[in-house]
Amino acid sequence: MVADWQTISALATAGGTLVLAVATFTAVRSSNRSARVAERALLAGMRPVLVPSLSGDADQKVVWRDQHVARLSGGRAIAENDGSAIYLAISLRNVGAGLALLHGWYPRAFVAYSDTPPADLDEFRRLTVDLYVAPNGPGYWEGAIRDETEALHEEFLRLVTERQPFTIELLYGDQEGGQRTISRCLVMPASDGGWFSQIARHWNIDRADPR
Repeated sequence: MVADWQTISALATAGGTLVLAVATFTAVRSSNRSARVAERALLAGMRPVLVPSLSGDADQKVVWRDQHVARLSGGRAIAENDGSAIYLAISLRNVGAGLALLHGWYPRAFVAYSDTPPADLDEFRRLTVDLYVAPNGPGYWEGAIRDETEALHEEFLRLVTERQPFTIELLYGDQEGGQRTISRCLVMPASDGGWFSQIARHWNIDRADPR
């Protein structure tokens, strides 16, 4: 009889341990799921998404580091040559919930479609100043091609002179430097002599793509 009570006690202890283990596993899994949901909500609240600005957005003054100045209207782009440097700018709007911090840009002297993959991260040209676009607000990107010995300078000089479309890829992320995204902008000549832009595609760098 003593042996039977010992067996029953051992089985009861084992059963209790199993129930506790199952309860702990369930609690941990639920906690992890809640933490992932909270993290996704936090990231979504910080996530920027850049698109072309609206035609009704206020004009913005764009100043390059050499003090070249231009006025950029909503929904428009700039592509101009002063005899040496080629100045480029795109008016943007952030439709995401978080502040957008622009990191760099990659120019292509042609119209790149979805069958052309984005540039590698180490190929992007770093911005010399920090450019930000507030949530649900307008902003802009600016860049310049100054080295006249660079093959790209000759190519873009021809595009600007002949008023041919081209591509600019923008690299940006949230204010913490995460959630990096590449947005491909197509810059096209307008009938009034100016330029306008269109976002062709977005690629997520630090998280899964939506497609």
